[in-house]
Amino acid sequence: MPTPSASPAPALIDHPLSRGRAPAWAAEWGEDRFGPLAVLEVPHPKFDVAQQMFRYVPPGTFQMGSPQGEPERMDREGPQHDVILTKGFWMADTPCCQDLWEAVMGEKFNRSRFVDPRRPVERVSWNDVQTFVGKLNELIPELRVGLPTEAQWEFACRAGSQGALYPAGGGDGSIEILGQRNAPALDAIAWYGGNSGVDWDLEAQKGVDSKSWPEKQYEHQRAGTRRVKQKLPNAWGLYDMLGNVWEWCADAMRDYSDGPQVDPGEDVATGGSRVYRGGSWGYSARDVRCADRYRTLVEVKSYDLGFRLVRVEES
Repeated sequence: MPTPSASPAPALIDHPLSRGRAPAWAAEWGEDRFGPLAVLEVPHPKFDVAQQMFRYVPPGTFQMGSPQGEPERMDREGPQHDVILTKGFWMADTPCCQDLWEAVMGEKFNRSRFVDPRRPVERVSWNDVQTFVGKLNELIPELRVGLPTEAQWEFACRAGSQGALYPAGGGDGSIEILGQRNAPALDAIAWYGGNSGVDWDLEAQKGVDSKSWPEKQYEHQRAGTRRVKQKLPNAWGLYDMLGNVWEWCADAMRDYSDGPQVDPGEDVATGGSRVYRGGSWGYSARDVRCADRYRTLVEVKSYDLGFRLVRVEES
C-alpha cells in the first residue's frame, strides 16, 4: 500500500497559542507543520498516562454538503450551502482510543470488540459518551470538552477542501468508486471495507469474517478497527476522520436548505437520535466521504461506532 506524505496546513497568524501561553488543561503544547497543538494527559492505571493530542481548527466559512455530481451522493447531503463557524475549536487528532476511555471510565467499562489501547473505543452509545465527557470534565474542569456539531465535524474533516475526500498522498480529494468496497483514493487516508483486513494484526478469531465481502480493493479474510494514525492525516493534522470508526456528533440531523447557516447545531438537539459521520472499517466506499451522513438512536452501540472530542473556544 502507498506511503506518501501529507500536506501541511497554511500557517495561522492568530490562534490560542500565538501569545505564548498554554491552555490550562494542556500538559504539552506547541506548533508544527500542521499548526497549533496541545496535549491532554489523564492518569492511567496501566500505562502511567493516556494522552490525546488536540489540533486547533480556526473559525471560517465553508460549503457544507456535496454537489450533485459527486459519485454515490445521497439526497440528504444537499443542497450544498454556506456555513459560517464563528468560533475556533480544538479537535482531537484521532478518535477516542481505548486507553483514554479506560483512564476515565475504568478498564471494566471498555467493552470494545477489538481490544487494543491504541484502537478506537467502540460499542459506545451516544449516552455512554455523555457519561464519559461528564467524568473527564470533572477530572479536568478547565477542559470543557464535548462532541462536535455536525458542521464542526465536516469543517474539520475537509480542512479547506471541497472534494469528496480530503486531499493527501498526491490525491486531489476526488473519488472514483470502482466497486462496492473499491475506491483507490481511500487507501492512503482511510480504513474501510476495501482494505481494513490487510495484514490483520489481532488474533484471527477477533476479526470479523470478511471473506465474502464483495468487490474489495484488496483480498482479506478478517477485518476490524485498526490502530490510529496509520493512514495519512488531513491538512490540519487530523487522522482517521474518514474510515476506521463512525463518529458520533452532538446534534440531531437537520434538513439542509439553500440559505447560509451560522453555527448550526449549537442549539439543544431534540429527539432520540443523533448524527454520526465518517464511515468505518466495514463499510462501502460511498460512505467514506466528507459529506456522508447518517443518524441513529442515542442508545445504539456498534463495533464500528466511536467518537472524537472537541473543545470550542469561548472567544
